[in-house]
Amino acid sequence: MDKQAELDKLKRVILNNDIGLDLALQAANLVMGDGNLDAEIVFIGEAPGKKEDEQGLPFVGAAGKFLNEMLAQAGMTRSDVYVTNIVKYRPPENRDPLPEEKEAFWPYLLKQLQIIEPKVVITLGRHSMEYFLPDMKISQIHGQPRQVIVDNMTLTVIPLYHPAAALYNGSMRQTLIDDFLMVPSIVEGVTAEAKFANLRKVC
Repeated sequence: MDKQAELDKLKRVILNNDIGLDLALQAANLVMGDGNLDAEIVFIGEAPGKKEDEQGLPFVGAAGKFLNEMLAQAGMTRSDVYVTNIVKYRPPENRDPLPEEKEAFWPYLLKQLQIIEPKVVITLGRHSMEYFLPDMKISQIHGQPRQVIVDNMTLTVIPLYHPAAALYNGSMRQTLIDDFLMVPSIVEGVTAEAKFANLRKVC
């Protein structure tokens, strides 16, 4: 499968079907995602901000710089992962995305995941977390991997605080960094488990 071609086709479907039209009318760009299309990890935020809307890329503002710092601390770079948001247009004045806006884009986020096939999904903030882990509170489960089945996909989901929320809160910032540093070992565990499962199938 040509993943870039599939993602380009998905983008055209969103544009042709006027998904999120109210947001689209005041946004500069549809921000689909960015990164390694064969990534083991996909990060999912809530919606683009001002910088993201201007550049058409996710997480390029202050929160994105913090994300890059944490990736570096965990021995990764942006080229190792894929980054996107549940809502693909910037809400006015950077307000929280509305429930109906998240619902409209949810099927297209799932299609992105089907195309990329990551081993781990990391939700950044409660807006993306609640679709994978409904009725959960991020304050109670942050940093804890959960296996979920969504649209016939079995995914390991790690809910983390959003980098923007942690930028100006010292205690939350350190919590997010601590959670982040556990990500490589979690991914390693998921990879090892998948290899073992495949080995059992062969035997």
